[in-house]
Amino acid sequence: MAAGMGSRFGGLKQITSVDDFGHAIIDFSLYDARRAGFKKIAFIIKHEIEESFMAAVGSRMEKYFQVKYVFQQLDKLPEGYEVPEGREKPWGTGHAVLCCKDAVDGPFAVINADDFYGKGAYEAIYNFLKEDRPLSEYAMVAYRLRNTVTENGHVSRGVCEVENGYLKDITERTHIEKRGEDAAFTEDGVSFEPLSGDTPVSMNFWGFSRQMLNELEARFPAFLDKGLAENPKKCEYFLPFVADEQLKEGIATVRVLDCDETWYGMTYREDLDSVKAAIAKMKSEGIYPEKLWE
Repeated sequence: MAAGMGSRFGGLKQITSVDDFGHAIIDFSLYDARRAGFKKIAFIIKHEIEESFMAAVGSRMEKYFQVKYVFQQLDKLPEGYEVPEGREKPWGTGHAVLCCKDAVDGPFAVINADDFYGKGAYEAIYNFLKEDRPLSEYAMVAYRLRNTVTENGHVSRGVCEVENGYLKDITERTHIEKRGEDAAFTEDGVSFEPLSGDTPVSMNFWGFSRQMLNELEARFPAFLDKGLAENPKKCEYFLPFVADEQLKEGIATVRVLDCDETWYGMTYREDLDSVKAAIAKMKSEGIYPEKLWE
């Protein structure tokens, strides 16, 4: 998913360089995906960034993957629905993945283009997806909360409740702040509730069968009916919400794949230096070559 415009970051963070060779975070993600076993990519972008994205990332990846482009546009809605006047915000991660319905032909993983997930995460999700499983069995890579927060502001995370290795519940917390090794969240901007640093959270790294695409399509109109009535300019169709609905209805399960990797991302411009330092350290440790793909 690479359609977001990076409002808090202040630019196209999907293609912002994080090393001396012009590689963006997505280059490292795709390098990890390729060595884990993935061979096909569908880039979800907007037409507004198509030229820049293809020049910076897409055209180079065609040497290593079968590449498709999917466009997440505001007017990509079910028949009978229209974009509210004044709306500029994308419809959310659920809508982004739904836009891939005609581009995906089997089990698939979902990532954010501007999130660094780590080599082990791709190996875990690929090993899950390559096995024959019921269409109703999904997977999610879970990170420890302390490994996913920033020193430079608040973040949004899907806080997970796990039981016997399966996801029981997921709650989107849209304002989480770092508190030493732990964190705290707020719903009203005033009062904060503590969260342990060991809390498992979703970073939108999922493994799905095609059943998820059918569910996203079937549930989108009901979301629009409610969202357009309550918050027409900002309502979002979140991917975790749709997974959670299926859990509660008993029609799907989500295997939780534990991950000790540290997440890196660029929610804020101030995060860039720490990401660059982390990448440099991993190169010095031999996790990545100095120049990818060589």
